[in-house]
Amino acid sequence: MNRKIFLTIASLIALSIGFIATFLPNILLVDMKYAVPSETGLVMARTAGVFLLSFGVLNFLVRADETSPTMVSLLMANALLQLLILPVDPLAYALGVYGSVLSFIPNTVLHVGLLFGFVYFWRNARASLQTANGVQ
Repeated sequence: MNRKIFLTIASLIALSIGFIATFLPNILLVDMKYAVPSETGLVMARTAGVFLLSFGVLNFLVRADETSPTMVSLLMANALLQLLILPVDPLAYALGVYGSVLSFIPNTVLHVGLLFGFVYFWRNARASLQTANGVQ
């Protein structure tokens, strides 16, 4: 898989989940997370949804861009996002916020896969820039 395809897939995932979280937060909280909805939870789901929509649009817009310092930074930021979000759902389940292991296992697998993908393409892009700049 090349970087353009990976970024397209990552953007479509972010856009679809972002859409659900922003416009259908009850579906996210109740049907996908097995959580009890609250006004605070709905607001936070929408906030996360807007964030995901933004990242999805950004990744889609740059998916065909050449390797550059900006692309390297973008890939690193995406990898960092995946790394930092990894413990959120398992912790919520451990604290009793979510009612089923199905509330976090699919997301955890997805985040691990995206993390590996972003790290892979970040390392490749960084190495490509170093080679182009004569740095070994």
